[in-house]
Amino acid sequence: MEKVCIEMPRVSDCMVTNCTYNLEKSCHARAITIGDSKNPNCDTFLNGSTHCKEKSQSAGVGACKVSHCKFNDDFECNAENISVGFSGKSTYCLTFKV
Repeated sequence: MEKVCIEMPRVSDCMVTNCTYNLEKSCHARAITIGDSKNPNCDTFLNGSTHCKEKSQSAGVGACKVSHCKFNDDFECNAENISVGFSGKSTYCLTFKV
């Protein structure tokens, strides 16, 4: 399989322990997508009790659809890293800033 290697901000921690990609409060998806046009939700969130087995890779932020975030540049995140957690009952990018 041919792989693409690009630099992207890392998900430094994730408190959404009921997500399938979460293992030991760390996200292990290859990359996540943040938001719709208004809210910085984690669009990659997958509710489940079975968790991924892969511990060696840490997720990066592949895309951000929240154009009014100060870290958004052409729908890509430019923060050093991000944290994901809860805002109410929603999974949110806690690094989001206007």
